[in-house]
Amino acid sequence: MEALRTPDERFDSLPDYAFAPHYIDIDDGEGGALRVHYVDEGPPDADPVLLLHGEPSWSFLYRKMVPVIAGAGLRVVTPDLVGFGRSDKPSKRSDYTYQRHVDWMRAVVEQLGLSRITLFGQDWGGLIGLRLAAEEERSFERIVAANTFLPTGDRHPGDAFLAWQKFSQETPEFPVGGIVAMGSATELRTFLELIEELNLSSPKPVAELREKCDRLIGLIIGLIRSLVGSP
Repeated sequence: MEALRTPDERFDSLPDYAFAPHYIDIDDGEGGALRVHYVDEGPPDADPVLLLHGEPSWSFLYRKMVPVIAGAGLRVVTPDLVGFGRSDKPSKRSDYTYQRHVDWMRAVVEQLGLSRITLFGQDWGGLIGLRLAAEEERSFERIVAANTFLPTGDRHPGDAFLAWQKFSQETPEFPVGGIVAMGSATELRTFLELIEELNLSSPKPVAELREKCDRLIGLIIGLIRSLVGSP
């Protein structure tokens, strides 16, 4: 399996994210290996809290929670799912399946020797983590499910899920920054605002990018409003 790797310098000087990086190599399912990044804070012999992020985020999502949980005397383990953050990113779309994501995170749990786990799963982190908890019941003590569910394949997943799936698979450009910003309690500067501030690009390309980003974010907002029945 061919994989891409984001250069380490891309993660320099991130706000509130001064955690030491940790890495393990796991089986990619095709005879090769993938490098998975994880944050590991707190007493190493304490019961672990496993924080699994969703799409389109990474372990940065939990930067505010990690110090609080570690400060309470617990171990905090926060992997980047394969394809996200500092973890390797298989280059082909067909490399990614739900089962593979479950298997990859199972390998992380097993290699780290985690037991008596408190799982916190958000979005796809829940879809993956809940599968693990159901299949590896002896390793898990507690579960916190946030904006997620356990798909069993024998019932309709809901119109909202299918609408999001359709958008994520068919949109020509995926506005990650805009999606994360809409779900954040604090106001975030967009990538385009940073470009303008640093004067890294001429006005014309920035304007074109902003127009595309605004158009895609407008589609997302319209989708959300149609699902919840808002005017």
